[in-house]
Amino acid sequence: MQDLDENYRIAYGNRVGFGKRPALVLIDFAKAYFEPDCVLYADVDAALASALRLRAAAHAAHIPVVLTEVTYQPGGRNGGRFFEKAKPLACFVKGEKTAEFAEGLVPGPEDIIVSKQYPSAFFGTSLSSTLTAMGIDTVVLTGLTTSGCVRASCVDSMSHGFITAVVRDACGDRHPAPHEANLFDMNAKYADVVSEAETLAYFSACGM
Repeated sequence: MQDLDENYRIAYGNRVGFGKRPALVLIDFAKAYFEPDCVLYADVDAALASALRLRAAAHAAHIPVVLTEVTYQPGGRNGGRFFEKAKPLACFVKGEKTAEFAEGLVPGPEDIIVSKQYPSAFFGTSLSSTLTAMGIDTVVLTGLTTSGCVRASCVDSMSHGFITAVVRDACGDRHPAPHEANLFDMNAKYADVVSEAETLAYFSACGM
């Protein structure tokens, strides 16, 4: 019987590469993931550090940067079934400290902020229209968590017609198993999973 890894390599080994006009998306880097007393706490400092380096490079190259945040009205009444199912989303009710951007991630005047209530950065937001109007053909994803909002955004990015890349170094999760499994699956079917170094070189080469 054929080895599973070999089977995947043959069936899903295609690599698309980067396009000509990228945008960088930082997904849900909120304080909730960095506060040890919070139910959502995760060991994701390295992912944030990588994302911040990428943001600095994007700014230097005049590449658009999008920051997403999750925000709910009191009681989560605009959160629908997602808020009903995932109880830790209470950390993102407007006014909670845990809903704020992580330390070190201060939105700049040039950054686009997208507020969302569901996993994907595209679902129920203007992100796709905004990127299309800017002539963007490539979406570079970073963020938290790999198995949740990064994956959902990846699938929707591809579905909206964008070349999609996920930066391994700049994504994180609360457990290594779902992190690695979802990187594997996204790379197989929806996007190229790339390194920070590859992405920095790309940004440098295609400054807008």
